[in-house]
Amino acid sequence: MSQLYDRTADAVRWLYDHRISAPPILNESLYFPQAVDFQRMWESIRDEALSVARTLSSVPRFHELMEEQAPISANDGHDWRVFVLRAYGVDIRENAARCPVTAALVGACPNVLSASFSFLAPGKHIPPHRGPFRGVVRCHLGLCMPRGDDGRVGAILWIDGKEHRLGDGDYLVWDDTYTHEVHNRTSWLRIALLLDIWRHGMPPDMSALSRMIVGLVRLGMLVRGSPFAL
Repeated sequence: MSQLYDRTADAVRWLYDHRISAPPILNESLYFPQAVDFQRMWESIRDEALSVARTLSSVPRFHELMEEQAPISANDGHDWRVFVLRAYGVDIRENAARCPVTAALVGACPNVLSASFSFLAPGKHIPPHRGPFRGVVRCHLGLCMPRGDDGRVGAILWIDGKEHRLGDGDYLVWDDTYTHEVHNRTSWLRIALLLDIWRHGMPPDMSALSRMIVGLVRLGMLVRGSPFAL
């Protein structure tokens, strides 16, 4: 299954790479102007994420949601757990009910395709990888971004070889089809809100293909049953 996923992802990436050109770091005012609304409420969002973290052992690891992600989720014995509020346009109502502020912000943004809290255990390293799908872009909002012994943010995100150290309440809008990795080089849990947003300004054929791909994923969720609710 993993080999089939990798080959399919490579083919999809090749097609999008040849039709859509964009830098790794994107202009949020163009691609996701609502980012400032999430930043304005980041402390309330953080409090909801911390509430979820009190029962962190019940939050699934990423590869338990998508077994194809085991090479980057189950690679080093440290947990990467993901609490999903919206997946491919489908709201996970049980989870959203636990986080009303975050869910309301997501609900006000029909361009947000997926939304989740990402919990990286101390020492967790997500190795270099690429997202498969340039039909969406990502917004990353720091909620609990721990600092190392040197006082600097110690949970580091590299995108296309460039280091990014986002602090609490900082956000970044970027294209996750560029090679990226994350390393939590601290002794503390790192928490972020991850949002996947429909890409602005796609050519009509790429927009149609993107919606077809998401529709197929939704159909698969319906057939298999959603794995995202606790």
